[in-house]
Amino acid sequence: MMVGKKCYTRFMGVIAGSFLVVASAQALEVNIREGLPYVRTTHDGKVVEIQRIQDQDHVLTGGFAKTSRKCPPFCIQPVQVAPGVNTVGELEVLAFIEKKVNKGKGVLIDARTPSWHMKGTIPGSINIPFTSFGDDQDEAARAAALARLGVTRKTESSFIDDALGSLQEMMGKGPASSEWDFSKAKEITLWCNGMWCGQSSHAIHALLKLGYPAEKIHYYRGGMQDWRILGLTVVVPDGA
Repeated sequence: MMVGKKCYTRFMGVIAGSFLVVASAQALEVNIREGLPYVRTTHDGKVVEIQRIQDQDHVLTGGFAKTSRKCPPFCIQPVQVAPGVNTVGELEVLAFIEKKVNKGKGVLIDARTPSWHMKGTIPGSINIPFTSFGDDQDEAARAAALARLGVTRKTESSFIDDALGSLQEMMGKGPASSEWDFSKAKEITLWCNGMWCGQSSHAIHALLKLGYPAEKIHYYRGGMQDWRILGLTVVVPDGA
């Protein structure tokens, strides 16, 4: 009988908790879209719910409220950053977090310099600065950055690999050959400070030059600027 009571109590607790979750979701007046109050992910080992700021009088202040910045370097970026690369908005980024990042199949990359990253980042992102993939980067550092994306160095290059590489270059789809193995490369989404920031664009072009498949790259052009405009959750990394 006691066991039955305990089970009943636990059952009622679960039901009550479920009602609280539903009620909490229904209580939100500012949703991501209709029927979607938040998206849950993990950041630095902690569960984070990405949702919009509920204060409907909230306005941007600080650096992201500015309308004008010196160009260069803060120039307006194109919508299509490179052939074959998919440009995405906030809903696509959130879907990417749910379907790819949360399942270990994709990487959301904050391509900004560490100082920017430490001021606040999109939950689920990892910071790989745009300089990590350039020609002037240390080989060991570049290899470490690519390894986080599932890319390894080729052990040897075959005649077939070289022939395919040459064909790709002739078709304008990549370099003549690559020392990197992209067969297990993850799907990635890169972002930086917004449509006036070229850091993620720079990183994408560097990755393409190395041979990263364009169809596995997504570009979130709006970046932190649009993310904050929409009042979406921003996390400050541990130690900042």
